[in-house]
Amino acid sequence: MKNLILTLLLLATIPSLGQDHNHTFGRKISFPNVPGYITVKCDFHIHTVFSDGSVWPDIRVMEAEKDGLDVISLTEHLEYQPHKEDIPHPNRNRSYDLATKLAANKNLMVVRGSEITRKMPPGHNNAIFIQDANKLLLDDAYEVFKEANQQGAFTFWNHPAWLSQRPDGIVRSEGLQNRLIDEKLLHGIEVVNGQMYSDEALQLALDKNLTIMGTSDVHGLIDFDYAPEHGGHRPITLVLAKEKTEASIKEALFAGRTVVWYKNMLVGKEENVAPLILASLSFVDANYRPEQQVLNVTIKNSSDTEYMLKNKSGYTFHGDADVITIPRQSQLKIQVKTLKQLNQVDLKFEVLNAVIAPEKHPDVLFSITPSR
Repeated sequence: MKNLILTLLLLATIPSLGQDHNHTFGRKISFPNVPGYITVKCDFHIHTVFSDGSVWPDIRVMEAEKDGLDVISLTEHLEYQPHKEDIPHPNRNRSYDLATKLAANKNLMVVRGSEITRKMPPGHNNAIFIQDANKLLLDDAYEVFKEANQQGAFTFWNHPAWLSQRPDGIVRSEGLQNRLIDEKLLHGIEVVNGQMYSDEALQLALDKNLTIMGTSDVHGLIDFDYAPEHGGHRPITLVLAKEKTEASIKEALFAGRTVVWYKNMLVGKEENVAPLILASLSFVDANYRPEQQVLNVTIKNSSDTEYMLKNKSGYTFHGDADVITIPRQSQLKIQVKTLKQLNQVDLKFEVLNAVIAPEKHPDVLFSITPSR
């Protein structure tokens, strides 16, 4: 009987599966602002029952609020409407109208968008910041892009490595896509879509000067796909905007000021990724103990990504190898062997969980002045 009671007590202390309310990961996504810009957290590719999703628009609003997002777009398929017999809606703006009403009293912006759903080329593409989705219901794909641009839309190529349209998973632009890019009717490309990441899409973005995008493309529940209760997160686009307004966010997208956050990885152009890293990491303390030549350094990470840093400074560490990991929203203490007490110590790191081109990671340099 005593053993049975003890077993029951032990079981009572174990949280139920899927009910871990005391986990150490917060769900709301947090990244610092960078000098001159506000870091705006966005998911510009999501679906509801008004195309081929499984939930009502209010769920998308509530999920975004829980995740601490700033902006979403309900990008329903224009041409693909598998639920139309159950939910007939000739107005392709309906999900946006519902979501906007539901988000009215929340700190969440909903921008009007649609997914142009065609065979390759041009494949599937999103148009966001449009005025009227119904006017995009045209037979000719090129004319759809022209209409979207006349409405002031920002357009981007969705899941370019999707195996259903690219069986080899290799991203290539061809035919109409090249024409749209050359005529500046196509402005961005998803380097990340859901669980997909593509080096080739990243290289194409760099080669064609397309804005780098990352989205969840969620159809079911965020909780089912990304398990935020266990520290997972949806892929998002971090937009570096001058203000948190629709016009400013749109300007930033056209200017290419984005960083994608995906599976603890930051992806983007170096001029955008590096400032975000430097804003995330700070040195809150650095000092020598008397008669020692080892600098004690405390590094603070004020972002939700866990940074993996490879030491390239020329110094070695006392207690760590050449790769250190700084957990999200945490501090890490390291000891740097400088051989003598210095007035300034330059620490250079390669950021292994940031990608600025295929197989290329950014370097960051920190100049530290030890306290006396």
